Amino acid sequence: MKKHNSAKAWAGLFLIALSLTLLPFLIGHSAGNAWVRVLDFALLYVMLALGLNIVVGMAGLLDLGYIAFYAVGAYLYALLASPQFGLHWPVWAVLPLGALVAGVFGALLGAPTLRLRGDYLAIVTLGFGEIVRIFLNNLNSPINITNGPQGISQIDPIRIATQPLSKTLDVFGLSFPSVYLYYYLFLLLTLLVIFITLRLEDSRLGRAWVAIREDEVAAKACGINTRNVKLLAFAIGASFGGVAGGLFAGFQEYVSPESFSLMESIMVLCMVVIGGMGHIPGVILGGLLLAILPEVLRQGAIPIQQALFGKVLLDPESLRMLLFGLALIAVMLYRPAGLWPEKRRKRELSGHPKPVEESIGQS
Repeated sequence: MKKHNSAKAWAGLFLIALSLTLLPFLIGHSAGNAWVRVLDFALLYVMLALGLNIVVGMAGLLDLGYIAFYAVGAYLYALLASPQFGLHWPVWAVLPLGALVAGVFGALLGAPTLRLRGDYLAIVTLGFGEIVRIFLNNLNSPINITNGPQGISQIDPIRIATQPLSKTLDVFGLSFPSVYLYYYLFLLLTLLVIFITLRLEDSRLGRAWVAIREDEVAAKACGINTRNVKLLAFAIGASFGGVAGGLFAGFQEYVSPESFSLMESIMVLCMVVIGGMGHIPGVILGGLLLAILPEVLRQGAIPIQQALFGKVLLDPESLRMLLFGLALIAVMLYRPAGLWPEKRRKRELSGHPKPVEESIGQS
């Protein structure tokens, strides 16, 4: 029986791996490479959502300035791999450094906010995110570092060995466009982030985060060093944002402060909340859904209006945000625990007590 279950598990993993490998070809041939590019950004958002989930979902610390760490990673890559300072560092050196610097910024943010919770913590982190964006927007005088609102262009594309991912790769008669190559790189790093977060969730540190989320006073009474554990949550979550920011800069080959607005922070937070706070599969689902859904609504706005009214009455961008907002409201009304919630959180919000048999089995 065990051998049969093991064979089924390996078969399932093989099918998932095969599907993920063929996905860009299927999407590219059916909908065009523009949708593969959307998928690339969706993977970046999944990385961001998993990083924020450590802070918000596991540790219960509301962070509205998370996009600042994304900006730190992106600008660090831009400064170290572009003509801005004449530096052209390789990606294997810049990405770990971006994770380290973003983690330091996360610890610096967490240190003065250790006694804050709820609304107060949200306001402080929101201010931190805006300070970073404004700082990057104005750091072009008296010494030009970030090039101000014009941003940094001509950033070096990510290069693996001798192959820049910005150029098409031909292997055994198969053509891999740039967006396909970036997809495979982002997929590998996303899987690595998922593996790390799963290990953290099952670790002693992960259980300490959950204890703080449920009751910080009780966690402290049990001997948990809440100060250090909170700082680690901010630092580790920020490091994931720094890696995603570096990948974004190499992918776009251009960064500007406009890409790191408050709206982006709210979007990543929505991915965590809508998917299911503290539940890694739910956060992945929320990241993919909220990254792809707005583009689907944008593309479908014009043909739907033409079919219904014979002409375009509303701007597609405005209609997209309207429909997107209505979708978020509907999810919060009918699925308050998220689309794929953690079992414990779903039980708490539904108001149903834990079954006695389950309690005895876990005790």
